[in-house]
Amino acid sequence: MLGGRTKLIGLAAATLAIGVMAAPAQGQFGGLLRGSRNKSESKPEGCSEAKRSTGSRIAGGILGGIAGGVAGRAGGLIAYVPVATLTDQLTASIACRLDPDEQKQAADATLEATRGADETAAPEIGAMAAWTSNTREDVSGTSTVVARDDSADGSLQCITVTDVVIVKGEEARADKRMCRRPPAARYAIVA
Repeated sequence: MLGGRTKLIGLAAATLAIGVMAAPAQGQFGGLLRGSRNKSESKPEGCSEAKRSTGSRIAGGILGGIAGGVAGRAGGLIAYVPVATLTDQLTASIACRLDPDEQKQAADATLEATRGADETAAPEIGAMAAWTSNTREDVSGTSTVVARDDSADGSLQCITVTDVVIVKGEEARADKRMCRRPPAARYAIVA
């Protein structure tokens, strides 16, 4: 009994010691502390967290890693980082709710909804594409063209697309303005 208690106290002390180490240790143990991130990595807008001190990030990484493991086993929600190659098709607020495979499915739905009858025609208002996750149950989404707003001189064709995703019964919605400059066939998100 005493040996188990000593081990538990030792484990808690070791965890605390790692949590208060200096930044170089964070880099050393970053792979072990799943929540810790390299300073050169930045989360995209919509997935970002407030600036915190190094000690706070380390402690948060430890506690976040533990909580994430528990939440993952309990079927909790997980935040994902948007796939860089899809940022012209997905908003960060939607991408953060989807795993990388689902992000690809959502981007493909956007491409499908924004295709016109031919490469020069704009998509119809109301054009929609739906998808259902191949990797998780209870995850699905739609992309719908809801408005058109071309530039006065005709140099840009712009549309508004509404993305809706449902993850475990929770709905998230985001509008995105997408434009293309003819003869380009593909629309991309504009700021």
